[in-house]
Amino acid sequence: MIPATQFESCDHQTRLSISENISSFSNESQPLKNLRAAAVAIVIAAHRGSPAVLLTRRSRKLRAHSGQWALPGGRLDAGESAEDAALRELKEEINLSLPRSAIMGRLDDYITRSGYRITPMVLWSGKESDHLKPNPDEVASIHTVNFKELTSPSAPQFEKILESDRKVLSMRLSIDQIYAPTAAFLFQFREVGILGKNTRVLHYDQPRFAWK
Repeated sequence: MIPATQFESCDHQTRLSISENISSFSNESQPLKNLRAAAVAIVIAAHRGSPAVLLTRRSRKLRAHSGQWALPGGRLDAGESAEDAALRELKEEINLSLPRSAIMGRLDDYITRSGYRITPMVLWSGKESDHLKPNPDEVASIHTVNFKELTSPSAPQFEKILESDRKVLSMRLSIDQIYAPTAAFLFQFREVGILGKNTRVLHYDQPRFAWK
């Protein structure tokens, strides 16, 4: 396991270490059944030279989950793979074009209360993110969360709610408190990709406001 403090820049060694962590992780897929298939992109980019993950604020024009924090992503088109969907959604939502070689691997599928099976794809950009422009029809703004903040011991939050027998997962970050499902992807990436752990997140719930 590589200490998180060693990931100080978006260089070849950082990419190699994260790639090794992702490759050694046995991701778990979930049956689709009557769920809708979707994918999100966990993109490692640079912010002032330091490695960070891209995060978006959904447009308030959207009918579902408007204004909420999210990773770039969306529903799979007919016959489309999670890999292809993640690459397509990156281009459509934040005007970021990445080759298939940027794909580092998958994390665990997460089932949402609103009826989606979301597959998180980890991708490498390595470039500064300041030039990215959001598609205003889908994304209000683009943000970054650096590795140091992601790996802070106080970032993950686990709380009980009356409506569920599962704990609700969130990530307390400087920009806001981010809840599952987005928090589930950020937390698992932190645990697996950065810290090299074998951590599952499917058993964590979402807050009540995200159930619809």
